[in-house]
Amino acid sequence: MVTIRKAESRDRDAVWEVIRSVIAGGDTYVFDPETPREEMLEYWFSPEKHVYVAEEDGSVLGTFWLKPNQPDLGDHVCNAAYMVSPDAHGKGIGRQMAEFSLDEARRLGFSAMQFNFVVASNTAAVRLWESIGMRIIGTVPNAFRHKELGLTDAFIMYRNL
Repeated sequence: MVTIRKAESRDRDAVWEVIRSVIAGGDTYVFDPETPREEMLEYWFSPEKHVYVAEEDGSVLGTFWLKPNQPDLGDHVCNAAYMVSPDAHGKGIGRQMAEFSLDEARRLGFSAMQFNFVVASNTAAVRLWESIGMRIIGTVPNAFRHKELGLTDAFIMYRNL
């Protein structure tokens, strides 16, 4: 059974392993696969973020965060980022985190959710986000340097909560 909970400092090593394995492919996230551990963890666990992990039998299989997309007068719209360990693909971890995050974002007082940069060629993610009610509201042409495909578009996705 998968449990989703707030990340704790003891989760940092496991979260790093998820992040490291996801960015290694150079096909879904803007982070350089050579980004140092501490730099990546400082970004992922920065103070403005609410960070969570999805675990099963004590193993962290995924992680995500929620934060205001903009400061002050734009802080009612949240932004989020999700990563699932490649070893856990196909287990529905991403969907469970996505559904949990919608409820959690509401609980935290957000009224909408916006993803600023969804790589268009990441069709599994686009399908998942659309299935939870996100819709593409914009396309940034050639915004991502995909490791294999070259320049690839990125989507901006949005939904009310």
